Amino acid sequence: MTHSFSKPSAGVCSARTAAPLSDAEIRARTDSYFNRTRQIVSRFGDCEVTYAFFIRRPVISAPGLMLEWLKNVMAQRQAPYTVDVVHPEGEWVGAGEPLVYVTGSFTHLADLETLLLQKLGSPCVAAHRAYQMALSLPHTRFLAMDARHCAGYEMQELMAYAASVGGREAQENGAIGFVGTANDAVAPFFGSTHGAGTMPHALIGYAGSTVRAAEMFHAEFPHTDLVVLVDYFGQEITDALAVCSRFPQLAAEGKLAVRLDTHGGRFMQGLNPQESYAVVNRHAPEALRRYRSDKELRYLIGTGVSAAAIWKMREELDHAGFPHVKIIASSGFGVTKCACMADAHAPIDVVGTGSFIPELWNETYATADIVSYNGVERVKIGREFLLPSFRKTTKGEQT
Repeated sequence: MTHSFSKPSAGVCSARTAAPLSDAEIRARTDSYFNRTRQIVSRFGDCEVTYAFFIRRPVISAPGLMLEWLKNVMAQRQAPYTVDVVHPEGEWVGAGEPLVYVTGSFTHLADLETLLLQKLGSPCVAAHRAYQMALSLPHTRFLAMDARHCAGYEMQELMAYAASVGGREAQENGAIGFVGTANDAVAPFFGSTHGAGTMPHALIGYAGSTVRAAEMFHAEFPHTDLVVLVDYFGQEITDALAVCSRFPQLAAEGKLAVRLDTHGGRFMQGLNPQESYAVVNRHAPEALRRYRSDKELRYLIGTGVSAAAIWKMREELDHAGFPHVKIIASSGFGVTKCACMADAHAPIDVVGTGSFIPELWNETYATADIVSYNGVERVKIGREFLLPSFRKTTKGEQT
């Protein structure tokens, strides 16, 4: 087999999603008409076919898990094939443009289409969203916290891989991007062996106070930076300053951070609509003149983790003498919210989010069509744009 793409990125080779399946498992999981096609082709004579894989919306190319799985299955079947990656991993792809061409035995490829598409569409869309988010806030570190929103571990792998691809592409454009994830299993996608994170709300409830939870954590993990959730009791500022006062050395060394995760049903401590407006107006008045929807205005001065909340926390920490304490923000940080935070110049050090998961799942549907049989180009009417000859002609006209 030959390939026109580079070595798989970190974590891909060891991913469970890329592990081969037996023919029986593939047969059970694929669409029945592909199984029947394979049976018919086996009876009437195999031929060499070329598949074109594409997605109907703009994406960031993230075919690594799909191609690794294909490699492993075809090796198990001892079936030769070739791959032409039109858009390498991390590259922007226009709507409808072929990402990958796969050429090989129709008998051995026919029943793989369903499973290949499952591993292609959603990572490409999620990678695009992760890229947009990271590029909006180029000086902010992003932590992938998507696991709890995924429908099982296979989806978790696909989404973590996507965040790593989108994050790396953002890094190529000067952003810090996605630097880690919340659990160990998918940490290899980010070049690590361990997930990042400190405490959930449950620990604070168990401890009975935010300060006591911080003390417990630091006692058990003294060499780990201390990140403390401060919204449990609705006293974000009070509890943040109390923790800083309890651990002044960590605060001074930049090893202490407060995480804002305020519920969207209330304002952060010390804020209301008027004060939120005043806070943002002090730091980014232009953002209040540029918002385009009620949703964007809510991200700026509304309830929950707004730009006003982040600026207010920064003001209070600095005023109390804790300028090196970092602010970590979570709660719904998708593409639009990140863009609003950028517009407000919100002083966020780290964003923890799983909101790169596609919002509209029907946008993630990848499609494949055979574009040649034994070297003769043929595709259904309406899909001529997938033909290699069509693409060469179009490219020639553009140049």
